[in-house]
Amino acid sequence: MHTPSDDTFLRDRVRSYPESATSAAFLLGGIGTGNFSVGSRGQFRDWEIFNWPGKNNFMPFSFFAVRTRAADGTVRAAALEAELPGPHNRSHGYYNGELAGLPRFRHSRMWSVYPFVYVELTDPDLPVRVVLEAFTPFVPLDEVDSGIPGAILRYHVTNLTGEPLEVSVVGSFANAIGFEGYDVFGNLKLSGEVSNELREGTAAKGLFYTSDDAPESEAYGTMAFVTTEPDATFRPVWLQGQWTDNAQDFWDDFTDDGRLDEYHTVESTGSELDNFYDFSYLRLREKIGSIAVAKTLPAHGTHSYEFAFAWHIPNRPKGWVEVDDDLAKHARGEYPLIRNHYATVYDDAWAVAQDLVGRLPELEGRSRRFSQALYSSSLPEPVIDAVASNLTVIRSSTCFWTETGDFYGWEGTRDHVGCGLGNVNHVWNYAQGIAFLFPRLERSMRRAEFLIELDADGALPFRSRQTLGEPRWQMVPAADGHLGSIVRACREWRISGDDDFLREIWPAVKKALVYAVDHWDTDGDLVPDSQQSVTYDIEFYGPNGMTGTFMIAALRAGEAMAAAMGEGDLAAKYAAQAKQSADNLELQCWNGSYYEQRLEDVDAHRYQFGRGCHSDQLLGQFVATVTGLGHLLPTDHIRSALMSIVEHNSVSHMRDVPTVQRVYALGDEPGLVLCSWPNGGRPRFPFGYSDEVWTGVEHQVATALIYEGFVQEGVAIVERLRARQDGYLRNPWSENEAGHHYTRSLASYALLTAFSGFTVDLSQNLVRFDPQSTEGDAFKTFWCHGKGWGTYEQHRDDNGELVARIEVIEGVLGTEEPLTTASRVEIVPAPAEEAR
Repeated sequence: MHTPSDDTFLRDRVRSYPESATSAAFLLGGIGTGNFSVGSRGQFRDWEIFNWPGKNNFMPFSFFAVRTRAADGTVRAAALEAELPGPHNRSHGYYNGELAGLPRFRHSRMWSVYPFVYVELTDPDLPVRVVLEAFTPFVPLDEVDSGIPGAILRYHVTNLTGEPLEVSVVGSFANAIGFEGYDVFGNLKLSGEVSNELREGTAAKGLFYTSDDAPESEAYGTMAFVTTEPDATFRPVWLQGQWTDNAQDFWDDFTDDGRLDEYHTVESTGSELDNFYDFSYLRLREKIGSIAVAKTLPAHGTHSYEFAFAWHIPNRPKGWVEVDDDLAKHARGEYPLIRNHYATVYDDAWAVAQDLVGRLPELEGRSRRFSQALYSSSLPEPVIDAVASNLTVIRSSTCFWTETGDFYGWEGTRDHVGCGLGNVNHVWNYAQGIAFLFPRLERSMRRAEFLIELDADGALPFRSRQTLGEPRWQMVPAADGHLGSIVRACREWRISGDDDFLREIWPAVKKALVYAVDHWDTDGDLVPDSQQSVTYDIEFYGPNGMTGTFMIAALRAGEAMAAAMGEGDLAAKYAAQAKQSADNLELQCWNGSYYEQRLEDVDAHRYQFGRGCHSDQLLGQFVATVTGLGHLLPTDHIRSALMSIVEHNSVSHMRDVPTVQRVYALGDEPGLVLCSWPNGGRPRFPFGYSDEVWTGVEHQVATALIYEGFVQEGVAIVERLRARQDGYLRNPWSENEAGHHYTRSLASYALLTAFSGFTVDLSQNLVRFDPQSTEGDAFKTFWCHGKGWGTYEQHRDDNGELVARIEVIEGVLGTEEPLTTASRVEIVPAPAEEAR
């Protein structure tokens, strides 16, 4: 069985978080499944498996514990968590379901090599050291096996004594099917009556949780808690007593001999007060089940205890439930229901658990090969940290995946409801992770835009609603989102090499290009100058770099797609228009250092930036570069503009930026503001987010810098950004903006493509590596496109010749002659399917 020591070389490359880092929370769960999190103390928190965000949701009596018995008969027992840090100022103390009074470990240390998370627990008074290892499988290009609604929970226990030690590990989970929140006493409110059943499966034995909710209801679902350990003992249901009878009985049973009696009853009567008061609220509706495993550990030996937890809550609202009116409609049952995609794969949670455990060597092996490929790269630690940590977005409640195969994303999530409905195209412009790692899901988003949402006149709403049967989003299209979707259509086609996909959406893409030129360019110079709704929730007016570069990029993308569709004349037209657009943007917006917004009176319209240095002035160039469309503007001007952003918008101490806008970085913290005015001319009312720090923008600027060879400057931005996500003030696995796990942060994936100079166009069988090396010519990185994934590395041999090695871990490279900077290239194909 795998032990955490196997990951030592990876652990040394990542940050760790002690028990005091209370903001750290690592999500477990698959794509579109919901999730729950592991905190820095080793506790389970933020239960979000019920098709809704659920920050701060806790599951009463759901925890693991350890019992030890030494040769001299000394027994010690503790919950497998670090001690609670406080504050301890609640009106009624801790709920009994939190079991805060049980002994716990003094210290913990948490780290992750995605998708694996580890929490080490130590205590000078306990004879064992324990490491929790938990994960949900994550395999690039395999969204189904990366979309399993469950997690492996493995405890590695080391005997610190010089004698054999009896060690038992027990896990308990509440049956929370039909979850409706909590009552005033912290007890679960459930929609129906729940039942726990002990079952024997083909791959594991354990507990199956059900309820009497109707299968067609939103509350319907199942859970499963199983173990692979052959000598486990089980308590399907805790004692159904009053007050704390249930927990007292369970703890006494476990600590007595480290095993569980299957059933317990109590014959004695309750308190006399029962005759005078209604204490029915003390009889908990949830039913708790437990599994215990006892082993004898040799002196200084280590054993592992393996469990799995799975859920299956199939029905979710078919719609975007966000604001008060939406919630009211939901409460009245006005939203029809649709099933999660995983419900098309599994019948219930028992099937999930059996499949997860039954295929565990394969699923874990593939997941570990991914993490090793990613973390063994030569990229700077903050870069790998940014890339890996933000992959969480894909498997957070920000994203969902339905039975139709359609993939959806909010902008982010509030604590208990989504935020920013509708695959918002101007936000998803920044996101790159899904496009490369799970391109089939990203293509479903383009299909929704161009085949369903697009208006007859070619206008593209910036929020998708009609795909879920709701009315069209009525606001004007966003210029950056509309144009960016055209570029991303080209990106999806190139990453996959799927000509059928391009043929399917091409008529709509052409219509969208016509609309863009006709609508945003009023004077025929092909530079947007009319009202331009953008991602800052306002409208820009006049020529500017942000929408201007998107216009050029969209025309260049149109050129590439038209050529592939055999429409040479149209391709030539787009090419000429792109050149005209670029030339005119230069004439109108280049100020000698960077690209301004050209306005005669910056205050004629509110929320402009005029002469300001805008961090997103080259956003269209960022998306174009990732897509492989090359430079849109003169190279020296691009580089000058990027260095101007670094010089003017990088702030060492955010206290130096007095602002009344939203705050994401403050005090001594550094950040990259969205705009500054080094030459004066700040508008009376600049665009409303101009003083803010958005991690997605920081990532795209850092990526653009690295693409242009400014590696040190790009890494510095990422390093400062990730330092803010320190586990104390912010969650390392959630870069927030308008919500938790904000989509824009997926821009960080492009740091990988920038460092490797990775360009892919599988429609032309083209794969190119042109690394930005940080250690001379030695370089190694992870890569992924629509047909395969693996590693690329290069170095100088003894003769000074640059040689490269491309390993395909799964799939195919897509070309036998990859273009690289190396003079000699070795390609290692993926093993045959049956060999894996």
